[in-house]
Amino acid sequence: MKRTGTPTFVLTIPLVVKPGEDRTLIGRMEAGRRLYNATLGEALRQHGLLKQSKDWQHTRTIADKKLRGSEFQRLSKEVGFTPAAIITFARNCKNEAGWKDRLGSNVTQRIAEQVFAAMQQYSFGKRGRPRFKGASRPLHSLEATTNAANIIWKPETGCIEFGKLTLPALLPSKTQDSYLHQALIGRTKYCRVLWRNVDGARRWFVQLMQEGVAPVKHDYACGEIVGLDIGPSTIAVVGDNSASLVKFCDTVVQPWKETRRLQRAMDRSKRATNQHCFNANGTWKKGQKFTPSKRYTEIRTEYAEVERKLAAERKRAHGELANQILGLGNVVQSETLSYLAFQKNYGKSVKVRAPGMFVEQLRRKAERAGGKLIDLHTWSLKMSQYDHTTEVCTKKPLSQRWHVLGDGSGVVQRDVYSAFLARCVMSNTHHPSHIETMWAAQKPVLLQTGWLRSEPAKIEPSGKITVAIPLEQVVCDRGFAAGHGRDAVVARREPGDTSGFALRTPCL
Repeated sequence: MKRTGTPTFVLTIPLVVKPGEDRTLIGRMEAGRRLYNATLGEALRQHGLLKQSKDWQHTRTIADKKLRGSEFQRLSKEVGFTPAAIITFARNCKNEAGWKDRLGSNVTQRIAEQVFAAMQQYSFGKRGRPRFKGASRPLHSLEATTNAANIIWKPETGCIEFGKLTLPALLPSKTQDSYLHQALIGRTKYCRVLWRNVDGARRWFVQLMQEGVAPVKHDYACGEIVGLDIGPSTIAVVGDNSASLVKFCDTVVQPWKETRRLQRAMDRSKRATNQHCFNANGTWKKGQKFTPSKRYTEIRTEYAEVERKLAAERKRAHGELANQILGLGNVVQSETLSYLAFQKNYGKSVKVRAPGMFVEQLRRKAERAGGKLIDLHTWSLKMSQYDHTTEVCTKKPLSQRWHVLGDGSGVVQRDVYSAFLARCVMSNTHHPSHIETMWAAQKPVLLQTGWLRSEPAKIEPSGKITVAIPLEQVVCDRGFAAGHGRDAVVARREPGDTSGFALRTPCL
């Protein structure tokens, strides 16, 4: 729930926790889990009573939105389905259970607020029914509402005071991490204590909600416009003096054989120790619960560690790519895409590279840099089909990766050309005169980077479009962004016949 109107950024710092303190913290997490379940049960009960009332059924038929909303608020207050009522119930539960030392009033209030927020989304039909947290779905974090009680960050000592516990933070020196010390100067709104599994062991962290904006690590080009064409595994970027087609998360290499081996080992272990859970044909019996063996737990921990490392590297690669794009311009224009369709059609690629998560991170970073990410209307613009020289949209098969310009002046890589058109869009509309002006300035860059070929295209009797492409591709000396190296994608030679190449994307 929103607290204040001031901007906030998060700092995550590891904590030094002894074994005895670890047991105490886990006990507090368990108390928080039980309190969450009790509060959620009460909220579900109140919500059920509200929906059963005849007044609620009548209020649903009111056409006036303002009157309907006020009536819903009145009925919710009468039944007790309000934030204040839920918080009061949670505090009473905490006091009756004798958890005053484990959970403070601020922590209890935050748990109740989280329950009511989930229930509110459920009542509005925006989310599914909230679930109770069991032993297999424990609570991973606790947070307070302010930095004045229960969970307190002490900047002078670099420690967290969680009740009677004092947990020192593992802070690097200023020379090792100047960004962290610069970010700690601001006021801390509140703190969150959480744990994660790292290599099979529990590690504790504190997240500080700092007031203000995060310190700037990279230089961003303010006011410049960048066009993107995002695919399931690649992204085309066109800026003022650059044009690139790069691969998403090229440093993330999914060990498919290893993960498959671990999954098969887990399945064999489950079947060997829980034979009563399977039918004669090997299918799972509905309603059965299996008991994980020690070997199964070890394999599951190993598999989770592999995925955790991949997720961390994926996040780092996304941040690096986003910073490079914002180095070209802080106003980014890209088509609106269905990432659910990406998952259905390119499941493995999306699993490794996560283009949807990258877009959200890029949007957040662009807003932080004073710019924005503009979503363009895909169906009206049709940038993969549009030709600015003829102003005609022509459908192309997905395998045709090079676009032949309608005036016969050459061929351009399809994704890079779509990114160029996205950069030229104004008010979700193509403006031919503006595109022609931008094309005159962008054409030398595309020729230099090798994504535009001025050789005339020819159509073979089979209908296949080909073009003569030189053996050695021209690589732009100006990198992806100011200060970056050469584009590794365009530096690779086209495979195939040396006398002439089909129009296809260079080998990625």
